[in-house]
Amino acid sequence: MSEKSEQQRLSVFKTYKLYVGGKFPRSESGRVYEVTDSKGKWLANAPRSSRKDARDAVVAARKAFGGWSGATAYNRGQILYRIAEMLEGRRDQFAREVADAEGLSKAKAAAVVDAAIDRWVWYAGWTDKIAQVVGGANPVAGPYFNLSSPEPTGVVTVLAPQDSSFLGLVSVVAPAIATGNTVVVIASEKSPLPALSLGEVLATSDLPGGVVNILSGATAEIATPLAAHQDVNAIDLAGADDVLAKDLEIAAADNLKRVLRPQPVDYSETPGIDRLTAFLETKTVWHPTGSLGAGGSSY
Repeated sequence: MSEKSEQQRLSVFKTYKLYVGGKFPRSESGRVYEVTDSKGKWLANAPRSSRKDARDAVVAARKAFGGWSGATAYNRGQILYRIAEMLEGRRDQFAREVADAEGLSKAKAAAVVDAAIDRWVWYAGWTDKIAQVVGGANPVAGPYFNLSSPEPTGVVTVLAPQDSSFLGLVSVVAPAIATGNTVVVIASEKSPLPALSLGEVLATSDLPGGVVNILSGATAEIATPLAAHQDVNAIDLAGADDVLAKDLEIAAADNLKRVLRPQPVDYSETPGIDRLTAFLETKTVWHPTGSLGAGGSSY
């Protein structure tokens, strides 16, 4: 190829799309908004999700919930680990996107991506262990077995952190799906590109379509109908400011959603199990053991 033809070659810009139900639709409204880097340089046009996109994402999440929550914890762990594998292979791409989104040096952005990959592995290891930590046999007086076991809450809306476009995103999404929930994620409004690229990884990582659905756009515009949605069971307000968080809490009360309020978090620190248990319900089962006499159980 001659030098002249190389100079005439057009740049191939990446087209970012939503990730809903395992597919990559454009926003139903056809709207986009400009995403810029920390210095104001244009990076891409991201889809501006509508209320219809939000409703479609809830439908996809609900459809996927039965299969995902019914899968074995070990299988969920394998899939989360597979996500980490896929991210490892695209490490350089995500490092560039994080550097642009957060104004970091290449080295610091690479460290953030490495931490996000490690976070997937960390939560993958918890999928088949959390039940032993928060469940088990309860000591009760009487001829009964009393067993408690954790179950996922259901469909969870997650407002991703605004300033931690990738590590923070992974830190709120991974624990929710590790315990069997399905999620509708609202990406960072100002830095949505790493989240939208994550959808491409999830689509090729054995994660069933609909388990994670990723929307971009105006956080308040998307979150408001989701907080009021009757088929959303819980909401994580990590990416909401104080005013928006209060409005969403009020809307969420209509169907008694579980609400995780925003709080200051250093996402670089090793997480505890708080986010794993945030969207778990405890089911307790009583079962008679038969009469217990001096000779022991008649069972």
